[in-house]
Amino acid sequence: MKQLINPWTALEAYQCYGCCPTNPLGCQMTFYEDGDDIVSVWKATPQHQSWVNYLHGGVQATLLDEVCGWVVFRKLDTAGVTAKMEMRYRKPVSTLKPYVLLRAHLESFNHRIAVVKGEIRDADNQLCIECTCTYFTYQHDKAVSEMQFISTDVTGEELSLEQVIQRTLQTKRNYRGIRQMLTSIG
Repeated sequence: MKQLINPWTALEAYQCYGCCPTNPLGCQMTFYEDGDDIVSVWKATPQHQSWVNYLHGGVQATLLDEVCGWVVFRKLDTAGVTAKMEMRYRKPVSTLKPYVLLRAHLESFNHRIAVVKGEIRDADNQLCIECTCTYFTYQHDKAVSEMQFISTDVTGEELSLEQVIQRTLQTKRNYRGIRQMLTSIG
């Protein structure tokens, strides 16, 4: 699989909670193309939990909405907005595991409506959550002019899932902004 280029990193106002690599409060997700699937490996911190040692359900929904949205970006080459999201929470997600694996693919596309299926698996490959996201998609020219859409492409070498996992586990999140904010308050 190859990493997808995040084309919005140069936009000054870009602060997506899911995928902006410099948003200190965000998830800072990266994405890979694996055939028909878009994949992301993500690691939780204690700040992402609901009950002690369990990933908050809202964070799970955010992660899935984001990976499913990147299916629209890459596979349909346009932008869209989430119209509906159905979640099936099958197993709690422990924040003590080293990572979660997100995977999504286009289920159908008809009359500007995209249906994307996604899932979260834990580090033991156990299915934890399944979702179906329905997106209203924009015509490409409207997505470019009104939503600042920029097509995404792949970059770098072909990686195995194990290499993507190792890359994710070695990555430090950009929390500099949080530390600066807390220092200025206290």
